Amino acid sequence: MKHRIGRVEGEILRELTKILHKDIRDPRLSDITITAVECTNDLSYATVYYSLLTEDPAKEKEVAEGLDKAKGMMRHLLGQTLTVYKVPELIFKRDTSVAYGSKIDNLINQVKKQDQERENKNK
Repeated sequence: MKHRIGRVEGEILRELTKILHKDIRDPRLSDITITAVECTNDLSYATVYYSLLTEDPAKEKEVAEGLDKAKGMMRHLLGQTLTVYKVPELIFKRDTSVAYGSKIDNLINQVKKQDQERENKNK
């Protein structure tokens, strides 16, 4: 059963990406990327994780409103392509892992730079 859920999640991810780029004309949703989809065991809910290129809280709010408004249309279009009995209810959540990874990368680079400065001072 778990394998089937994984396949459905992959299919939802692929189809939602197509729908966002081709069918949804909302300018608020132009620069988001869907990163992952997690479905419940009974496939009644699908949590869709998305990422933004900006950290602006106003932009985040706009995108959340745009996704909420387009949710019904996305679910309808998803129902036309998926071969499941019931199309899952879509729940959108911001994926902060990309921003977190970038923050960790910057911290590592700072530590490396400090180590190099210490080595240069000791020489």
